[in-house]
Amino acid sequence: MTNLYPEIEPYAVHRVSVTHPHELYVEEVGNPEGIPIVFLHGGPGAGCETVHRQLFDPAVYRIVLFDQRGCGRSLPHAELTHNSTWDLVNDMEVIRQQLKIEVWALCGGSWGSTLALAYAETHPQRVTGLVLRGVFLARSEDIQWFYQQGASRIFPDYWQDFIAPVAATDRDNMLDAYYRLLTSGDEQVQMRAARAWSVWEGRTASLVENQQVIDHFSDPYAALSIARIECHYFIHHSFLQPDQLIRDIGRIQHIPGYIVHGRYDVICPFDQAWELHKVWPSADLRIMPKSGHSVFEAETTAAVISALSELAVRIKT
Repeated sequence: MTNLYPEIEPYAVHRVSVTHPHELYVEEVGNPEGIPIVFLHGGPGAGCETVHRQLFDPAVYRIVLFDQRGCGRSLPHAELTHNSTWDLVNDMEVIRQQLKIEVWALCGGSWGSTLALAYAETHPQRVTGLVLRGVFLARSEDIQWFYQQGASRIFPDYWQDFIAPVAATDRDNMLDAYYRLLTSGDEQVQMRAARAWSVWEGRTASLVENQQVIDHFSDPYAALSIARIECHYFIHHSFLQPDQLIRDIGRIQHIPGYIVHGRYDVICPFDQAWELHKVWPSADLRIMPKSGHSVFEAETTAAVISALSELAVRIKT
């Protein structure tokens, strides 16, 4: 990672109660008088990391970070009840109103880009700009590519570890099979499946394998929420209608946008960013020629930080 801003601590931390039984962890970082921006983490279910604060210029932005339902420091952990895309969109509105923010910018990567688009298309009047990284459109073909057939041909060795918890007779539908394991009443069955699911993602996230990323995805606490919540969302088509994010792009055509995507992204192949850019041509598309999916690949980190700096100038003017 290069060009990150120095480590910083929150100036405010909040606990926000939403639909029972969920309580969200929310923090504010940077300049309380700065441009409001909300960071949307990936997964769904991955939670925020302290390093995410360092993507933003703390002198320029009032940075809001929150752990989405069921993950990170939000409670209860790995909870699937009342956990959907539209619950998260509503949560963002609750947070915005509670923090007395009139309008804000959105920055999200991977699933965070999905949520950013869903929120912006629902509340375009509340959005001043978007910075999206590793675009994920959450279409059925995008899920099939990574969890059934596609990425498996690029990483056949890692794929063997991913399919290991699933009986050979059930592997024609990995999503259904994993959902049964991850919602099993047997905690050991859940944890074995969760680790296999999450490590598959961590191993494939970077063009050059990054042990720090793998270690994060291997952590049992993180793995459980990542696996359970991702599988829950994906088996329900991310609670989106087919091609909904592309269909409704007209609602945000007037909003400044930046799209940063790794040329060799295996988790969310580049065609997703390309399809988005085709229907949103005013968005600035930046292709990273030596990167995969992770925001922590050097050129991607630099590109996201640069886009955030440029967006701040556009918002101010």
